Amino acid sequence: MSDSQPQQPFHSPRSGRGEGGGHGPLRPAGQGHSGAAESTALLLAGARLTDGRTVDVRLGAGRIQAVGTAGSLPAPALSRVDLSGYLLLPAPAEPHAHGDTALTADGEGPVSYAPDEVQRRATEAALLQLGHGATAVRSHVRIGDMHGLGPLEAVLQARRSLRGLADLTAVAVPRLLTGVAGADGLAMLRDAVKMGASVIGGCPDLDPDPTGFLEAVLELAAEHGCPVDLHTDGDDPARLSRLAAMAGGLRNGVSIGPCGGLSRLPLDAATRAADQLAAAGVRVTCLPQGDCAALERRGLRAAPVRLLRAAGVRVAAGSGALRDAGNPVGRGDPLEAAYLLASQGGLRPGEAYDAISAAAREAMGLPEVRVEAGFPAELLAVRGDRIASVLSLAYSRIVIHRGRVVARTSAVREYCDSAVAVALDLPRQGRTEPGP
Repeated sequence: MSDSQPQQPFHSPRSGRGEGGGHGPLRPAGQGHSGAAESTALLLAGARLTDGRTVDVRLGAGRIQAVGTAGSLPAPALSRVDLSGYLLLPAPAEPHAHGDTALTADGEGPVSYAPDEVQRRATEAALLQLGHGATAVRSHVRIGDMHGLGPLEAVLQARRSLRGLADLTAVAVPRLLTGVAGADGLAMLRDAVKMGASVIGGCPDLDPDPTGFLEAVLELAAEHGCPVDLHTDGDDPARLSRLAAMAGGLRNGVSIGPCGGLSRLPLDAATRAADQLAAAGVRVTCLPQGDCAALERRGLRAAPVRLLRAAGVRVAAGSGALRDAGNPVGRGDPLEAAYLLASQGGLRPGEAYDAISAAAREAMGLPEVRVEAGFPAELLAVRGDRIASVLSLAYSRIVIHRGRVVARTSAVREYCDSAVAVALDLPRQGRTEPGP
């Protein structure tokens, strides 16, 4: 199972027109959320690729059918989107979201966990992230305590309602799994997997017996064939060593994050931990935009991405909190995470984008995406000519999921009538004339 303010409804992408603003759900005319829409052919015309080529890309049946030089794929009967001035990229994926708590920072009083409220938040959060480009979202959902499995059921309902727009995956996150108190948590975790949670999560750091917590999670994951995605600060080298030793044999893989504590360890200890994680095949999901509410705040330093990559650890980047207690101004924007990895994390722009796209998809068990024939049509077009420029200034975006346009964001920058502005020919994000 695969692991966003939405725009106003726009019309068929045939002419490339119809961008809007506002707050309504986006539905291309004549296309519902059924799989039948995936068979509609679509031509992306005049897109720029990262290697500098300008190409036409034909999509159909949810995949890329052909890539050719601009003008070489005549298809008058196809829907057409003009991507002149856009860079076409594999779409990002969001490996670390919290849809059940998203968008609660501005509320007054206790946060409501009524199923309809959680479903609304999870749906709106996924659409916000989709508008930024993330066509797949992995949402960590707390279970247990007084709310039981209600929030998980609400997120699973959001997943069903989003089918055809975005792929939403639920991670069941219990609080305790050991001792007398943990017995109920373990039983509830089993029920969560039966309900439809396709990933098992949790935070060993918060359990009185972290090793016992890991044993319970890994045993259940092996039993049900589920991947594991755990919260940990990563500030305890002995605990990371045990995790690596225990996780190495899990077929469907183990991810941990945000691991900001690794940055606070002595260099030799952090290096040894990274080597052990790499040897065990444990992936790390960092959160460059800030922490999330699932962990106690011990410092806002991000994981040492360059050190981890140098050791061979596959590092993905997620957004974490989206305007909740963990980060009241979180944006849920993958390109912002990539921007921070490039501007502060020491990665080259292409490496930073890989962390939110290829590495994120891999961590989520999703198929690889390239802008080549035969690959899934999960794409993001951003106004700009190279990755560095779109990470710097990425307002105008067109998002394609399963071969169809599912979200658009259009921005226009204008200057006053000034000879200076005209003489400098300052860059603009959008155009006033019709176009994508």
